[in-house]
Amino acid sequence: MLQRQAFKFGLIVETDTSAGVVDAAVNTAASAFPFWSRMPVADRVVILQDMMVALDAHREEFFDLAAKEVGASSSWTSFNIDLAIGMLAHVAGLAPALEDSEVVDPRTGKRSIIRRQPAGVILGMVPWNAPIVLGVRAIAGGLMCGNTVVMKGSEHCPKTHQHLVDVLNSAGLPDGVLTCVVSDPEKAHDTMVQLIAHPCIRRINFTGSTRVGRDVALEAARYLKPVLLELSGKAPLIVLDDADLDAAVEAACFGAFFNQGQICMSTDWIIVVKSIADAFVAKLQARTAQIRAADPVVEISTLGRMISKDAALRVNGLIEDAVSKGAHLLVGGQIDGCVMQPALLDGIAANMRIYREETFGPLASIMRVHDADEAVSIANDSEFGLNAAVFTRDLDCAQAIADRLEYGVVQINGPTVHDDPSMPFGGMKNSGYGRFGGEQAINEFTELRWIATHQTGHTPTL
Repeated sequence: MLQRQAFKFGLIVETDTSAGVVDAAVNTAASAFPFWSRMPVADRVVILQDMMVALDAHREEFFDLAAKEVGASSSWTSFNIDLAIGMLAHVAGLAPALEDSEVVDPRTGKRSIIRRQPAGVILGMVPWNAPIVLGVRAIAGGLMCGNTVVMKGSEHCPKTHQHLVDVLNSAGLPDGVLTCVVSDPEKAHDTMVQLIAHPCIRRINFTGSTRVGRDVALEAARYLKPVLLELSGKAPLIVLDDADLDAAVEAACFGAFFNQGQICMSTDWIIVVKSIADAFVAKLQARTAQIRAADPVVEISTLGRMISKDAALRVNGLIEDAVSKGAHLLVGGQIDGCVMQPALLDGIAANMRIYREETFGPLASIMRVHDADEAVSIANDSEFGLNAAVFTRDLDCAQAIADRLEYGVVQINGPTVHDDPSMPFGGMKNSGYGRFGGEQAINEFTELRWIATHQTGHTPTL
């Protein structure tokens, strides 16, 4: 049944995905575009800064909603909010980059203005696994650049995403500048198709699986609409023989298990040089055994629950396949409904499913290699290329390895799960294209225009 909230701050829609409802959401954003796009940049900055305050003030509400809808621990939700606030702060600081630049031809006197102009209505499609920070990332750059935004929230956390849009709108956004559409799970694809097809949608960004990202790219291509895709990952963490093993262990646990491994940046495989593998694995096994997961609605623990029982069973299937082919389950893997204890596999080989597939669960797998060259070769033997990490005390060696790794982001002596709003973030190969973050994000949300004024007497003639 179709339900709508009133126009309190902006249109929040829970939809049956009928074309009329999708049209209403996009048309509302399109109607708000002329006013918002002409608002002084300084005034938009103030509103984004007020959003930061609003997000911080509503932490407890997000803790409750995210725990109930996606099983997120309070530490993960707080991490989300902190990153989102930092993201808004960075985007608000991009104001100077939106100013015109001017070039004068000394020969003809021709005056050229290079202008970044708002594109129109932006469609941001947001996943469930990091609902707050990825929700903010999908909309903040577009808003700062003067676009209006329709956010397609996840059907897995509709209340969290609707509340996020409500909170952001309460910071002073004019009506219609930010709207939200959420569909039933079985209608998610149809909603995506209808939204992309709407003629007022001018830019698209999507964060999610490579499988769905391909569908988004194909639909966008039908209408020649630019799309920014941040897709699946399978992040390797390389540990060389001179690494700080304690630091590498902590990075591995944080990267592999935070948010139950349900992060595109999660450490999927740990590639460790054989000469120090036994010592490293012993430390990692002991540390993993100390980490516990539980349903955050029931009790507080380091990790929360997975998104569904089926998701836990899928990860268990990866473990069973690997063990049947010679891998060793060192610790963890117990399942109680949606709760899965963090697991560690040793002895991964190329004939196992886990060698190719994105884990997206609380499971890290270990491969032992002879040297750095073999580590790089294995890390690059993947269809994905989002992020990677390398641990070594030799920073020159680390830089050389980073240059060879086919990943959009490489962390040296840090966990794969790391974000910095001021830096460009995105993947290579089947992990997508385009970049969130940094000044590069402006490219994704604006039209670059050249406006030239010619001097009398310099007009060419036939």
